[in-house]
Formats: sequence, C-alpha cells, structure tokens
Amino acid sequence: MSQPRRVGLLFGSFNPIHVGHLILANHLATRTDLDAVWLVVSPQSPFKVGEELLPEPVRLHLVELAIAGNERLRALDVEFTMPKPSYTIDTLDELRRQYPATEFVLLMGGDNLPGLPRWKSAARLTSEFEVYVYPRPGYALPDPLPTNVRVVEAPLLDISATFIRNSIRAGQSIRYLVSDAVEQEIRMQGYWK
Repeated sequence: MSQPRRVGLLFGSFNPIHVGHLILANHLATRTDLDAVWLVVSPQSPFKVGEELLPEPVRLHLVELAIAGNERLRALDVEFTMPKPSYTIDTLDELRRQYPATEFVLLMGGDNLPGLPRWKSAARLTSEFEVYVYPRPGYALPDPLPTNVRVVEAPLLDISATFIRNSIRAGQSIRYLVSDAVEQEIRMQGYWK
C-alpha cells in the first residue's frame, strides 16, 4: 500500500482499546478527507501520570489485534522510544521527519480542546497542523474555534477503559465493549484480574 497523503492521528493509552475507539477511528478514516487514521499508543500522557497501564508492547498488541484487517487503520509505537512523558508536538515532529510526504492531522475530542492552550508548544501545534475535533456530550466548543481547528461529527459511545478494567476485576462481561480478539487476549493473559 502506498504511503497515505493525509493521516489523522488518534492518540491514547488504549488501556485497553475498545469499540468506541474503533468506531471513531474507522468513521474518521472513511467519512472525512483523511486517507487513514493511525492510533498512536502513548506510553504516558503528561495529564495522566500515575494511571495504571499495561506494558507498552501489550497495549500495542491489543490495538493491532483490534484493527487487524482494516487497511485504513494502523497502530503506531513511535512514542515508545521518545522521552517520557510524551508531548504531542514532539511526536508530530518525529512523524514528519519519518514521513515527509504525509500531512498529519491531530484528532481530539471536544473535551480536550479547552486544555489545548496548556499543551507544549500549543501555538506552534495549531499553526502548523490541522486539528479535527469531534464533539463530546456535555462539552461546549469555543466560538470562534481556534485557528486550524475543524469540527467533524462522529458517532460516540460513552465507554471508558476504566469501566472495562473495573468490569474485568468484578468478573463481569466485557463482550461487545471490546473486539472479540481483544476480549480473548485479555481473558487468556489474565489482565486486570
């Protein structure tokens, strides 16, 4: 497959990846002007220090299992070898270096947009890259929107990885919350027991 021209980047800890992530990524990859969506597995978000995370290679493997067979989606481990915590602008710079012919678009929920000015090099981020924001219930988007920010409608499910981890610990079913392959791997490996 040739290198995609426009790629949306969906960052997350994916601890674990769930159907909400998959529906969102596939929707943005197939119903916008993006050629693909890459799911960037973040080792440690600077805003989530102290969160219990499965090891990086395990979370990457779960993402790969979840998106297997979908040519429009790809799992990325680019941040695994970068300094921690991970900063989005540094990752974007590294990806531009690795893929100079690709135009990258940052994908984020409307709940994250108000905090964007606090991100490292936020002004540079919004001047050099487009940002596609999908609205989240209960979060009003600023009016006017910051430069280079575009609202894209997407179906959203109110599912959280925390809910899934707590369900596993409580011995409750996670069927249909994660893909079958991810559920099988979690069960087989005994994650979050």
